[in-house]
Amino acid sequence: MAKKSTYTVADYCEVLQHYAPLSLQENYDNSGLIIGTKTAIVTNVLLTLDCTEAVLQEAIDKNCQLIIAHHPIIFSGLKKINQTHYVQRIVTTAIKNDVAIYACHTNLDNAFLGVNYKIAQTLGLQNISILSPKPHQLIKLYTYVPQPYLAKVHDALFSAGAGHIGNYKDCSFCTTGLGTYTPTQNAKPFKGKRNERTTAEEIKLEVLLTAHQQSNVLAALKKSHPYEEVAYELVLLENSQQEIGSGVIAEMPKSMSQKQLLLLLKLEMKANGIRFTTSKNKKFKKIALCGGSGSFLIKSAIAQGADAFITADVKYHDFFEADNRIAIIDIGHYESEHHTPQLFYDILSKKFPTFALHLSKINTNPIKYF
Repeated sequence: MAKKSTYTVADYCEVLQHYAPLSLQENYDNSGLIIGTKTAIVTNVLLTLDCTEAVLQEAIDKNCQLIIAHHPIIFSGLKKINQTHYVQRIVTTAIKNDVAIYACHTNLDNAFLGVNYKIAQTLGLQNISILSPKPHQLIKLYTYVPQPYLAKVHDALFSAGAGHIGNYKDCSFCTTGLGTYTPTQNAKPFKGKRNERTTAEEIKLEVLLTAHQQSNVLAALKKSHPYEEVAYELVLLENSQQEIGSGVIAEMPKSMSQKQLLLLLKLEMKANGIRFTTSKNKKFKKIALCGGSGSFLIKSAIAQGADAFITADVKYHDFFEADNRIAIIDIGHYESEHHTPQLFYDILSKKFPTFALHLSKINTNPIKYF
């Protein structure tokens, strides 16, 4: 993003959606701009895990025009706005004070460098990878290019994000072949004459892209390609995208006992109400984790040989799934995600270094421990 003297809500949305595209959110979620207009000028931003009434008042006091929260303030439609519920009061107060509210929730959970990666970094884990990769996110693009334009099309597709596989970029495959076509009367052919069949030597170019890149990649293809009508095919792949999905699995720098792991979680995650199971494992090295409600990943953690699975909101009966094979550790929902505002700061400060980003000072955890 080019440097500007003023920035709008849309500018902040663009940066966050580049990092965590909205298409990655789960179907029950409500990430994105929830309250406000994209054209509003922003000089101060408040970063928070939850948008509560206290957080909104903090934003007003700090003259913040935008609140960026992990959890959406609205999950489903509001049928009434009569001030009897805290969500209704927040919506009304935010609109009255021209405060926009943006949520970056499960799309940030599913992004590789998102919430779960941040937790793993905080705990000092290494060799981090996605625990449960998200299916149906990869597309194979086939297109046909005359040799003199191959480099131009290549560069355009790669610049739009295509051709990225794990730690490698600019990946493609090319084969040479012959294409035929007959330009009709209204055509403006790159090569050949109207109403005459033409045979042209072309390069078949193949690249991978993710589903959320499709519109940008196709726009780049059509802009860089010399043909009036660009021939291409998109094929949805069964391959899992290894950099998109739920939870992560990683390794401790060195093995530790369960007590040492629990003490580490208490210190680094500020977890003072940990619930856990024991297991046959005496040393803990391979760790799976998922910020927020991650019980749906217990079986994946076991299948991948994790010594422990760290998450939150585990129900009583879900703990039985451990079956002495793995330690299930519930550190609390707030505790598992309270580093998210710092993650927002890390993302945005690279693009908006001279504008005021404020980390909320409000502890939004509604749960107290005795």
